[in-house]
Amino acid sequence: MTESWNFINTGSNDPYFNMAMDEALLNFVSRGEIDPVIRFYTWNPATLSVGYFQRLTKEIDIEKVQEKGYGLVRRQTGGRGVLHDKELTYSVIVPESHPEMPSTVTEAYRVISEGLLEGFQALGFEASFSIPRSKEEREKLKQPRSAVCFDVPSWYELVVEGRKIAGSAQIRQKGVILQHGSLLQDVDIDDLFDMFIFKNERLKDKMKQSFLEKAVAINDISDRHITIPEMEEAFEIGFKKGLNIDFKPLNLTHKQQEEVNVLIEKYKADEWNYRK
Repeated sequence: MTESWNFINTGSNDPYFNMAMDEALLNFVSRGEIDPVIRFYTWNPATLSVGYFQRLTKEIDIEKVQEKGYGLVRRQTGGRGVLHDKELTYSVIVPESHPEMPSTVTEAYRVISEGLLEGFQALGFEASFSIPRSKEEREKLKQPRSAVCFDVPSWYELVVEGRKIAGSAQIRQKGVILQHGSLLQDVDIDDLFDMFIFKNERLKDKMKQSFLEKAVAINDISDRHITIPEMEEAFEIGFKKGLNIDFKPLNLTHKQQEEVNVLIEKYKADEWNYRK
């Protein structure tokens, strides 16, 4: 029998709301208030999100971020900097105890990413999982060369024509798995790299070239322009098929909305964003 999960598309919001909503949904699932949930969202303004462990002032050119009018927020999840601009962002929030969820992070990635794989296929792409096979490739994953996400495909991330097309991060807290990630519609490489601190221009150019070889956005490889609504439709189909689930709409109670509002203040605070 097909299991029914919650689905919510919160549309376009600022970075503080976006991160607060993900954390709140994790809390609701942890307390057993709601069933597993899949969420879609976009960002306004475009925002640079940094990983939980990143050293903000050492790795990010904060003045440049402000000059460009971008938002800036620290995520709950690890990983490196991501510019959320022309993309669809997804989150999957499910109890660790769910019978379909493997106990290891890597294998849980694979299960959840089946939904992404099916979504890309629904858009007509020949997508596959990246699986680092050699010892050398696996070692490289432990020592990322730059602060920019999408620099290297991790275990079970999605690649098309050999290049990474989706970047995801996962945490486990309070007995719950939260995986969220970026599905790139378009990407401005120059804009992205301007916001990171490099030792010199030569290194910046080298990293930029490396990024271009390893990462790609949907409209870089599509023979037509794919819109966000088309992506939403494809990935809705993809998650249903990949995880063998149906969707039921999620409407938050007044009390749950209040919890989101409290968390928004956390993500706005310098104590959170500049904590490292």
